[in-house]
Amino acid sequence: MTDATLTKTIFINAAPERVWTYLVEPDKLARWFHESDKVLEAGQDYALLRENKDKPDPKMCWGRVLVSEPPHRLVYTFTHAFLNGHETEVEWRLEAAYGGTKVTLVHTGFDSFEGDVFEMLTSHDKGWDQHFSRLRMVAS
Repeated sequence: MTDATLTKTIFINAAPERVWTYLVEPDKLARWFHESDKVLEAGQDYALLRENKDKPDPKMCWGRVLVSEPPHRLVYTFTHAFLNGHETEVEWRLEAAYGGTKVTLVHTGFDSFEGDVFEMLTSHDKGWDQHFSRLRMVAS
């Protein structure tokens, strides 16, 4: 058995304060991930919305913001239909780095998923790579 944690780090040519806005503001989240139904703030539930909002349930992903320490740390629960309601946890860490920002994502909670854990890990690993590529472009 191995640890079922995804950890990814990228560097963005922008200050942590700017990058932070792309993690919590609905219109900026939409530019690289999914639009949120509200600003992500500690203690609040959130939903990330589908591009096609005409479907019966516009939610793509959802959870609750657990920690918000602007502009350095954001933690929220995270689930979606393919996780069958199983909650995982996403932590973002932003650190100033030589005139830019080191962004680290730690996504945990897959080990207790009742299903194919490896499939969930590889699917989310690939998804975060795609989203990170867009985040780097829009936030720089």
